[in-house]
Amino acid sequence: MAEIVQQRIENRIPELEQLERVGLFSKKEVKSLLKRATALEYKLHRLIITKVDFIAYIQYEINVLELIKKRRSRIGYQFKREEIEFSIISRINNIFRRATTKWKDDVQLWLSHIAFCKKWNTQGELSKVFSSMLAIHPEKPALWIMAAKSELEDRNSSESARHLFLRALRFHPESKKVYQEYFRMELLHTEKLRKQQKKLEQAEMDGGYEDSVLEMFMDFSVLSTGADFILSLLTIAAIFDFTKDLQDTIIQDLQSKHTDDSLTWDFMAKRELGATVGEELQSAKGRASDMARREERCYQVYEEGLNSLSTEAMWACYVSFCLERFKRKTNVQQLKEKVNTSNDFFVTVCFFLCSQRGLLSAVPAVSMEIKEKYLDWSFGAGGYKKARKTFTSLHENRPFSKAFFTRMIQMEKDQVSRMVTRDCLYGFFPPDLWLEYIREELGPSGQPENCGKIHWRAMKLLEGESVERFTAQYTVLQTGHI
Repeated sequence: MAEIVQQRIENRIPELEQLERVGLFSKKEVKSLLKRATALEYKLHRLIITKVDFIAYIQYEINVLELIKKRRSRIGYQFKREEIEFSIISRINNIFRRATTKWKDDVQLWLSHIAFCKKWNTQGELSKVFSSMLAIHPEKPALWIMAAKSELEDRNSSESARHLFLRALRFHPESKKVYQEYFRMELLHTEKLRKQQKKLEQAEMDGGYEDSVLEMFMDFSVLSTGADFILSLLTIAAIFDFTKDLQDTIIQDLQSKHTDDSLTWDFMAKRELGATVGEELQSAKGRASDMARREERCYQVYEEGLNSLSTEAMWACYVSFCLERFKRKTNVQQLKEKVNTSNDFFVTVCFFLCSQRGLLSAVPAVSMEIKEKYLDWSFGAGGYKKARKTFTSLHENRPFSKAFFTRMIQMEKDQVSRMVTRDCLYGFFPPDLWLEYIREELGPSGQPENCGKIHWRAMKLLEGESVERFTAQYTVLQTGHI
């Protein structure tokens, strides 16, 4: 062990002599470096070694590198890098290799080595580290993507990046993320080639590059399992200004193969908002009218989607879109007036047609959520009176969510004449909500004297087993056990 340590320390002597000779370190500092390095090296040759020992050694060497960099900048000396920095960097890489050989499963250790190689621009070593890491961790798609991106961005090698992506797909044929990043890489490569052609002032651009990406998409679309994947590819393609034909192909594929997915209808409806018709309208009134037409077309697409796909996900997309349009704002006065008009249209569509159809939906979650949204809108549009009217009109249309009742409670609690309105409100409550109301009155912000009236009202309106359940729970509440 001592011989190995001694040999490694002796290998440092040329760089230490250079550090002292060029004035980057004093003689005293060189001795201190030598002493510290010897201690750290011995730790790596004990019978029981730990990962912490390796990390401490690596960190120490990196600190020396950083210090050399600062001192070079301070004294303006930029020579002898090969004898000094290159030697230290080589030693750090060697320590990293020894550590990753012993702790192969520690991905973070591999990533630390990669980060070091990138920072100190050791491209040859970087490729070797990625290769060794992937041989041990081929099951992690993220590492393959990282390696491919490094080849493209750090080494400017599209061929190597493509090779890594193809290998990754052999290990992970169902990984959407790998497909997405491979697709992005090919588009970046195509963009690079187009820029090169433009610099060469070629009159006609060769369309072969775009064709290869289009063929790639067709291969990917066969493997697709849903609209979300196709839409992710469309989002990537939209980043590049030369992909109009590719985007059209992706949209056609979406419409022909994925009409059973709510995301397809959601995308097609929202796409109507960005559709351009003729020249750009100059007046605010014209733009407002145009926007109203686009919104109406959006609603029509959603309705078409609901006719063929009346699922909870489809309803969620439709209602979310309607609420988003309802909340949108504008700084143009004429457009504000039009927004108010379009909001009337929104009310008609979303809370007469969406709500009326949603209330009758066979999907319980849709029906319950629509009731909550309808109640919220009623309160916002017409205050408490309109909300109470909505609540009363819906009380026969089951199922209900607990949130539907608690929202009405909160609205009602904000009114001045509390007890009068509560008599009308709580007739539809199940036993547990009557009990919750009583607990609220017993709380800090309630009026305990109202508990007797609430109990009397509950006993009067509840029927059958509900009466027995309420009585039992109320008795437990009085004894202080809940």
